[in-house]
Amino acid sequence: MATKKFIELQEFSDAELANELKETELQYKKMKFDHAVKGVENPQTIKEVRRDIARLLTEARRREVTNMTPEQLAKRTKIRKRRRNQ
Repeated sequence: MATKKFIELQEFSDAELANELKETELQYKKMKFDHAVKGVENPQTIKEVRRDIARLLTEARRREVTNMTPEQLAKRTKIRKRRRNQ
């Protein structure tokens, strides 16, 4: 079942997605610093921001894989298969 945030991310353009990722990472760094210095009112927000970053990176990678050529996909499959066998 897709979450509301996941559906929202699918509507973003590539540029918007990259911009959102950059902003969220800056927000995360600021929150980590503030938490170390004076504490954050709700530490769970740090966890939520980290998960948002993961969602953004996942969507970016999904788009990257869907735009790959068949040759690139075949090479990727070979590499993944070789890693699994090790």
